[in-house]
Amino acid sequence: MKIGMMYAMDGEIESLLKNENAHLIEKVSGASFYQIRENVVACAGGVGKVNAAMSTQLLLSRYAPDVVLNVGVAGCFENVPIGTLVLATGFVQHDSDTSALGDPVGLVSTVNKVEFPTAWPEKARAAMDKTGLPYRTGLVATGDWFATDTPRSHWIYDTFHPLLCEMEGGAVAQVCYRNGVPFLSLKSVSDCVLEHHDFFFNFPEAIRELNGVAMKFIDNLEAE
Repeated sequence: MKIGMMYAMDGEIESLLKNENAHLIEKVSGASFYQIRENVVACAGGVGKVNAAMSTQLLLSRYAPDVVLNVGVAGCFENVPIGTLVLATGFVQHDSDTSALGDPVGLVSTVNKVEFPTAWPEKARAAMDKTGLPYRTGLVATGDWFATDTPRSHWIYDTFHPLLCEMEGGAVAQVCYRNGVPFLSLKSVSDCVLEHHDFFFNFPEAIRELNGVAMKFIDNLEAE
């Protein structure tokens, strides 16, 4: 099984480059593509939905993975420890809104979907179970906005009831959907969105173990 891993930033992939024979393959339109293993290519496509969509299509068109795994950090709507692992069950795009035309809030035009479920839910959970690590499952809200404790964040939570909020996964999910490629996502909590007085974005702690877990997840997924 050929696997494409989608990230936002090159810094998120650094620990993967410690793997034997891992190396940069090419940079295309500002997106970096790395060979991690013989059957694993990772892409750092940039922050935000447009960058994520463009680089995901490049990944699919140039490397033809059998499945795409989106890996990265995200804010959580619950007060959980930094580094909490979350296996996403699906994605919504909270900044997609044509409700003035009578559409449901969050409807993505052209594909006419609000939620993009992740693939192989039972298989994915079994693969995470085999890592032996605790994890959560839940919906993720994507949008071109870094969420903090503001009325907008409360609106997102009240409208879609997601567990996490981030800036790329929903776009990756949409591109995979349009290409008919299975999509999965593993996130690590970097901050608690609704912690107004104690807000702290801890990227180093969130990313510290994530790639190791992602590779174990891939190993277990291939064995299922």
